[in-house]
Amino acid sequence: MEQSQSATCPHFPPCPPADESGWEAAKVVVAHPEQGWSLLCGGTVAFEDTGGLLPDGRSVAPRRPTDGTWAAA
Repeated sequence: MEQSQSATCPHFPPCPPADESGWEAAKVVVAHPEQGWSLLCGGTVAFEDTGGLLPDGRSVAPRRPTDGTWAAA
């Protein structure tokens, strides 16, 4: 089955849509590592802390390995 390319994503295979899980796997269109963010194909802004800003204005909370419970030794 052949996939058609989207007008918003010229890559093959197409990047994951911003409103689905896996959005962070989209290709970087513009990178600003000195500012800690990158614009991904599909219009999502990904931050170096693993958070994001979706094209519709919703935010995605950072997923840090230190989130959760840890015990002090």
